[in-house]
Amino acid sequence: MPSPTSSRARSGALDFWSALPRDGRWLLSTVVVQFFGRGLTLPFTIIYLHEVRGFPLALSGTLMGLVAVAGLAVTGPAGWLVDRVGARLVVLGGLASAVAGCTVVGLATTPLAAGVGLALFGVQLGVSWPAVNALVATVVSGELRQRYYGVSFALLNLGIGVGGVVGGLVVDVERPGTFVAAFLANAATFVAPAVVLLGPLRHLHGRAARPAPDAAAAAGAPAGYLAILRRPEVAWLTALSLVAAFVGYGQMEGGFPAFARQVSEVSTRVVGLAFVVNTCAIVLLQFWVMNRARGRRRSRVLLVMAGIWAAAWGVLGLTGLVPGTVAAVAGVLVFHGVFGLGETLLQAALPAIVNDMAPDHLRGRYNAVNAAAFQGGTILGPVAAGLLLQHGAGGAFVAVLVACCVALGATALALERRVGDAVNGVG
Repeated sequence: MPSPTSSRARSGALDFWSALPRDGRWLLSTVVVQFFGRGLTLPFTIIYLHEVRGFPLALSGTLMGLVAVAGLAVTGPAGWLVDRVGARLVVLGGLASAVAGCTVVGLATTPLAAGVGLALFGVQLGVSWPAVNALVATVVSGELRQRYYGVSFALLNLGIGVGGVVGGLVVDVERPGTFVAAFLANAATFVAPAVVLLGPLRHLHGRAARPAPDAAAAAGAPAGYLAILRRPEVAWLTALSLVAAFVGYGQMEGGFPAFARQVSEVSTRVVGLAFVVNTCAIVLLQFWVMNRARGRRRSRVLLVMAGIWAAAWGVLGLTGLVPGTVAAVAGVLVFHGVFGLGETLLQAALPAIVNDMAPDHLRGRYNAVNAAAFQGGTILGPVAAGLLLQHGAGGAFVAVLVACCVALGATALALERRVGDAVNGVG
């Protein structure tokens, strides 16, 4: 007999789907497919570069940092283009770059070729955040929009998790062709959202109407990036996103797999299974967390997230004391489950803060500022992980991340003092 909790979750999901407009359903329909391909390569990219192509670990981490470097370089122009020409065209350009990038990485045998491919893929990551969020905001409004971001995040992780399972079963460092196939399959999955945008959603442009100059001045809405960043609440939010990316997503492709392999000494299959545990935690808990977070201060939700992430990294650090054992395997899996709970809290708070803070006609640029901060964190994350782990400083690696989680919590409290109740979810 289904539990009341699972029944409510299914009912909530069905109610959400029924409330979505047709365009919103089309946008959501390809998320799992696209991120299934991402899951095929996400946990294994640094393993591929280091163990299959033979690049030094520090160089591999630096190459992976190029993804974020390229993303950071294009994020600002992408946000401006979203506000000027519309989000749909920007998303399509990013998808084309991702197809090319994944193909090049899969066939690369030199650091230069791998770097070019990773940079091309980074272009897609750089444009997708401001463009996709802005496109969604033109289709879905009000409370339904925040639910959309949460559901999309759960589906994204479902795709990554299933892809991680398949990737963990298929890729083998003794058979380089399995990694090539995974990257080519990843490239193919970006075709699905492009088909939807060129077909059923070809009528969308994803651009909000610009207010008259007098109206914009009366609203006090800054238009340029420098003017936006001068706002104290934006500056603190940017700092929060930077640290969160360094501690979290900046380590998922670099720090975690490298630590799990080099320090915890678990297999690639365990690394893939850990991403499955992460996915299960997110998919099972996202609706529950969103309901619990509703009506609470979003800054406090982020504070709790920081504490949970600190605990997660502490658990992973303990696996280094028992490398290659069943306890190490268990610790690696527990790490990703606890980390996934923190991710659900992030998605229940951060996108809403950004988009409630942004005027409609500047949504692309506000999301671009936030995306640039995340890119900055993901640049520093793999580089720091590669340098520390190559020199056997696994303990220092974990200590740095726990300290950053403490800083993340302090930044969330500082942000709380600078945003209004409406932006913080209690107005």
